[in-house]
Amino acid sequence: MFLKFRTAIIASLLLLYGGAAWSVGPNEDRSHETRFARLALDCVAREYPNKISHVLNDDGDVSPPRELHPAFYGCFDWHSAVHGHWLLVRLLRTLPEGDLANEITAALELNLTVENIAGELAYLDRPGTTSFERPYGLAWLLQLGIELREWEDPRATRWLAALMPLEAVAGDRFKSWLPNLNYPVRIGTHNQSAFGMALALDWARTSGDAELEILLVNTVMAFHLNDVNCPIAYEPSGQDFLSPCLMEADLMRRVLPEDRYSQWLAEFLPNIPRDGSAGWLIPGIVLDPTDGKLVHLDGVNLSRAWNLEAIAASLPDRDDRRAALMAAASVHTDTGVGAVSGENYEGGHWLASFATYLLTQRALEAPAYRPIPRSAE
Repeated sequence: MFLKFRTAIIASLLLLYGGAAWSVGPNEDRSHETRFARLALDCVAREYPNKISHVLNDDGDVSPPRELHPAFYGCFDWHSAVHGHWLLVRLLRTLPEGDLANEITAALELNLTVENIAGELAYLDRPGTTSFERPYGLAWLLQLGIELREWEDPRATRWLAALMPLEAVAGDRFKSWLPNLNYPVRIGTHNQSAFGMALALDWARTSGDAELEILLVNTVMAFHLNDVNCPIAYEPSGQDFLSPCLMEADLMRRVLPEDRYSQWLAEFLPNIPRDGSAGWLIPGIVLDPTDGKLVHLDGVNLSRAWNLEAIAASLPDRDDRRAALMAAASVHTDTGVGAVSGENYEGGHWLASFATYLLTQRALEAPAYRPIPRSAE
């Protein structure tokens, strides 16, 4: 599944509009699966090094990561541990006969237990955790819930039952945060609001949380419906792993029907080429992959690629911007996937999750636009 469908889309668009299609070797799917799964398996139970986001209220709050976060203590930080678990579920679901299936199942059985999730809940009940991992880590937690909800497998049923109380808290934190968020957060790192709202909206629609769905759609429309001329030429900033412009466009496809979205995009990103060219958006360059901040740019290439593909898929079939979007996606995919390795833990602990989200086309599976009750208009 990894690359075949994407390659067909790119090839057909580029043949239609001109340009050279991106080709993928016949054995590349399984090598990606094994490599990405191994990177996640090597870190979800690796406690150190660890960058904790932890408020100390007194001496008794000093504890090792495994005690603070019994389920999500690995992968350098909480959010990376969460999306590392998502990666493992995703690969187990999409390629269940993979070589590492038994090892993946054992790791998930060990961490996604009722007892461990109760420990995560206890942590969030502590003073000073109101903004903990908001919105980025909470969004990935909800994405993990989506993956489990959509997979009809006894293991998924068991893991979801354990996770659901934590899902509910994550959803409630979005509900308490959004009414007080007076402005969008337009940056390219963890606090960006567009990415968090996109994944939260996907979860609300998948789980049937109409209250959160309406709140998110109202907020998105208020923040972004009138946005124009996004300065994408200013991107990326030096440590972005999310594109402010493209992530917003990826979010808006979820709340606007195709015709309105096409018009909105023309005003928001008016300089998307109509000649099928790829050079209008240049991948970010990482000069020092051992620097945890600078290596973010490998992530921006991956997230840009899934944004570009999703934006193209949300436009009318004959829209002449689609080829340029897909051509740029191809270049970013090549650059981004090529940077995913375990050579340096600074990138190795998280980039595989971004690559998996891209190559398994998770963005294209996100619940599309749908009308919601009048109160959201």
